[in-house]
Parts: sequence; structure tokens; C-alpha cells
Amino acid sequence: MADSLLEMRGIIKEFGGVRALNGINLSVKAGEVVGLCGENGAGKSTMMKVLSAVYPYGTWGGTILWEGRELKATSIRETEDAGIVIIHQELMLVPQLSVAENIFLGREPHGFGGMIDFEAMYSKAATLMADLKMSHINVAQPVAHYSGGERQLIEIAKALSKNAKLLILDEPTSSLTRSETDTLLGIVKGLKARGTACVYISHKLEEIEAIADSVTVIRDGAYVGSEPMRQLTTGVIIRMMIGREMANLFPREDHPIGDVVFEARNVICIDPQNIDRRRVDNVSFQLRKGEILGIAGLVGAGRTELVSALFGCYRGPYTADLYLDGKPITVRTPKQAVAQGLCMVPEDRKAHGIVPELAVGQNITLSVLDHYTRHDLIDEEREMKDIGTAIATMRIKTASPMLPIGRLSGGNQQKAVIAKMLAPHPRVLILDEPTRGVDVGAKYEIYKLMFELVKTGVSIIMVSSEMPEVLGISDRVLVIGEGQLRGDFVNDGLTQEAVLTAAITDLPRAA
Repeated sequence: MADSLLEMRGIIKEFGGVRALNGINLSVKAGEVVGLCGENGAGKSTMMKVLSAVYPYGTWGGTILWEGRELKATSIRETEDAGIVIIHQELMLVPQLSVAENIFLGREPHGFGGMIDFEAMYSKAATLMADLKMSHINVAQPVAHYSGGERQLIEIAKALSKNAKLLILDEPTSSLTRSETDTLLGIVKGLKARGTACVYISHKLEEIEAIADSVTVIRDGAYVGSEPMRQLTTGVIIRMMIGREMANLFPREDHPIGDVVFEARNVICIDPQNIDRRRVDNVSFQLRKGEILGIAGLVGAGRTELVSALFGCYRGPYTADLYLDGKPITVRTPKQAVAQGLCMVPEDRKAHGIVPELAVGQNITLSVLDHYTRHDLIDEEREMKDIGTAIATMRIKTASPMLPIGRLSGGNQQKAVIAKMLAPHPRVLILDEPTRGVDVGAKYEIYKLMFELVKTGVSIIMVSSEMPEVLGISDRVLVIGEGQLRGDFVNDGLTQEAVLTAAITDLPRAA
């Protein structure tokens, strides 16, 4: 199209003979927001790395036209100088440096004698934050002082300081609260009004619907199509992404629920930074055999702290009386938890779920490596057989079991982490934000797996920030607010309003 700011035509990218992109197209006009959709492993991030020259010209096939001229960038600096700036899912900020230092890192203004002009840098940074309606941020403070949502906006300020004409946002709200997400979407709309174009990559289709002018869908590295958002529905986008209809996003299945199998009493978690504050305040609950117990609450309510204590990995002082089949058990480390039949998929798979440099297969068997060891030697043949079964069962998209897991998409990494925690055959499986950063098709597969597990008698505790997910999957819902248990509801006609009311309503205090 003649009026396009960007055109990517027939983009091909291969890794070791495996074609990750096979003739991808993308067109973006000035001031347009294009939603880029596809399942995990479809090639979205690879496509953006081609565009931003993370993969330089000459390592891929096809043509990129930028402002009507062919772009042959061989470095990120070249694409940024042209006005193409990408904000990755994992933010590229240095926590110990100030907001201003992060924004202008490597491009600091200099004054007399070649010294950094901090006054000018702080002034420019403050102006950028004011433009984003974030004047409350002190640009002289270290980035570490600010929340995930505020850091995301600092990244946008950094991009704007580079005079971005096209801003690429890769899963920008995967770790944001609802209010932070609303703020971000409002800022993207403001950028659009100023003429800045955006490519918005997200699995959250409600965000795509709210902000995109058009949607481009890719599947398995191939171009599926591009349509104006006004002509699309969620159902159509899903069908384009996965190649089939999906009538129900939550494939709820009837399953038997038995007697109490696990119980936690008097769980208390002390804030590591403030011994006078309880992150979890005397919470007790029961879990039945074959039950899916959802844990809901606002961000910071203490949900992750609670399940971390159950798994023996809470970072601060804590106490918890745990019972399995009515008998007390000792869990002070994850190794003890796994030995007792408790396994957990952590909230942050990057930090706590995977070893990025190790192979996909090696990550999967880490939790049961001793099962393959005899006389200090690993039975690699038996290990590889089980790895192959796990990869097939979880439908993990990987060119090889020996590929470093850090090379996989986020959703496929998540599947591998789940496979790792299923390897010890848990009786209680804790899933902390199991579908964060996972596309709709992979979410469906995870839900199906959960129902298959509970039918075999496994009990599941699921922490989720997505209320439709909690209500769509859980048999019962615990509501946590400010570290306290504020509700224990059977999920029969339970509404979001009832859960949120419980989450924000203070319990009566003892006199």
C-alpha cells in the first residue's frame, strides 16, 4: 500500500533448517494500531526481531519497506535511528539506575567538558513522563522503586525519547493490574492521536478489540490474513489463530470430588522487608480429592505468598501447619514438598520455572532426575523416551528436545514447566497464574489437562488474576484480601461482583 509507513513482504526466517517464518506479511500506516495475533510459537516475536534487526538483514528472506524505501538494517541502533522501537515482554531496564538514566542510557546529554548534563537529562525525562500523564514519577529515583506497570510506562518514555514513529509492544500487560492496563491502553490511544503507529502483540483479545484498528494473524509461521477490527469478532480471531472453532473457552467437565485430602492451618507469612507486616495473616483452608480450588484476590493480596508457603519456598519467615490425608507433614523446602506429593508451577516461569540454557528435555526431567540415575549414571534412553511422551502430551512446539528452553515461546516454556511438575505424579498440584502469557489455544489445552488430572484424583489449587478463568474452571473459590481469607465460595452461580466485593471488604477486627 502506497500510504503505508511499514510493509513486510514475504518474510522468511529459518533456524537450523527449520522454517520459523514462511512468507509473512504485515502493513502498518502512520497513526495506526495493528494487533498482531497468533498462538505461542506462531512466530510473532521472531517477526518483530526481524523488523527491529535483532536478526540483521541478510539472515532472513523477503522485503521490508520503511517509509517507501527498502530497509536493510544490520543493527538495532539502525532501526531505532529510523524510528522503529520495540518494547520486549521482559523489560530492558536497570533497576539500580534512576528513571532518567534508564531512559537516556547510552544517549546521555553532555555539557561542558564532556560531562553528563544531569539537569538537562532529568528535565527531559520529567517532560516525557508528564506527556504520559505520569508526573508523579520522580525521575531521579531508581527504577527499582516503581511497580511493574510504572516500569512498562518508563519503557514507553524511553522509546519516545528515541523519536519512535513505530512502537512495537510485545505482551505489554502480561504482568500488569487492571488499572495499570487501562492506563497503558489510554497512553497507546494518545500516541495514536499524535501519529505514532503501534504493533500491539497480545493474547488478551479484549485488549486487541479495545485498541486495534486492524488485526494481522499468523499461524505456524505462515500468514493467515489481515482485516479491519470493525469486521472481526473474538470468535473469528480465535478461528484464524487456531484454525478451528472454539465454542467454549472453558471446557468444564463433570468430575467426582471426594473427601478432604489436604489441609493448611494457620498459614502466616511475614514481609521480609517489614517484620511488623503480615503478607498472609492466619489463613486456613481444606482441599478435597479431585477438586479445583481457585484462589482469587487483588494483586498484592497475598495469594502467591500463600501458595509459596505451602510449597516451602516463601522468602521470608513463615509458619504453616500442613496435613495430607489427615496426617501432619513437614514442608520447609520444595524438595520436601515434591517428596510429599505437592508440586507447584510458579508465577514467574523465567525466574523460578526454567533453566534457560538447559535443553527442553532436561528442564522437564529436573524434578525427577534421580529416577533415571543408577550407579551415578543417567539412563538417557529411558529419560529421552519419557521426554518425548511429555512433549507430545503437552503439545510443546520445539524443533528438538535438545533445544535450549530459553529459545521457546513463553507459552511453550509454560507447558514444559507444567510437564516438569507432573513428572513426580503429584497428589496436589499448585498452579500459580498457569496461563499468564499463554495464547487462547494453549489455555484451552491447559484447562483440558486440568480436568483430566482431577478425574484421576489429583487435587488442584489455582491462583489466577483472570476472574473469568477462576469462575470458568474452579469448583470452589477462596478469596484473599490483604493477606486474610475473606471468602470461601462454592462455584455455583458465583459472580465476579461477589468475588470482588469479598476481596475489597475488610473483615471485622477484634476489639
